[in-house]
Amino acid sequence: MNLENIKHSDFPFEHWEIEECLDKNAIDEISYTKIPDGNRAYDGTRAADHTGNGIDGKLRLFLDLTNSSNFPNLTNVIKKLQKKEVYRKIGDLIKKDLSKSYVRLEVIGDKKGFWLKPHKDIPEKLMTMMVWANPYEESDNLGTDLYDDNFKLVKTIKYTHNNGYFFSSGQDTWHGLELKEIKKERRCIQINYVAFKTDWPVEN
Repeated sequence: MNLENIKHSDFPFEHWEIEECLDKNAIDEISYTKIPDGNRAYDGTRAADHTGNGIDGKLRLFLDLTNSSNFPNLTNVIKKLQKKEVYRKIGDLIKKDLSKSYVRLEVIGDKKGFWLKPHKDIPEKLMTMMVWANPYEESDNLGTDLYDDNFKLVKTIKYTHNNGYFFSSGQDTWHGLELKEIKKERRCIQINYVAFKTDWPVEN
């Protein structure tokens, strides 16, 4: 995880864009690993919670101790994010104490029909980071859409291969993804420092 080239922005809310985030092996794991698939009920949430049964949530791929051996390079990314010098650097930027947090990493492959309504992350998500992998040469407008308090789309983080961004949950952090053309797949990972337990506590 390369955190040397970070660009700060405060519009429409504070976020940090990063470039050349991962090595090729980690990017290849994001790009080509098999993700559970099935009938999906895209409803503007990642888990399709508004349908009442969270059907899409059952197809999500989170790394934990039971499957991490299948993802050695992404597991190394988690281990780096667990290190004190790394979470302190991020914590200083987002102005949050991450010393009692846990890392969560999800591999994502969004397909045709996927969209996300404007939303704010739950407070337990202390930090959200997205790192894009674009092996299928999808449009660069498939990054995250950022909104103002009137839910007007004011910025799109470009969907650029091996780039990404991160931010911390807050009162004005409205973000989502408009319904756009996905030709094959929108690949990425979502990384969080969270306040609830995962298999990946940070170092103390």
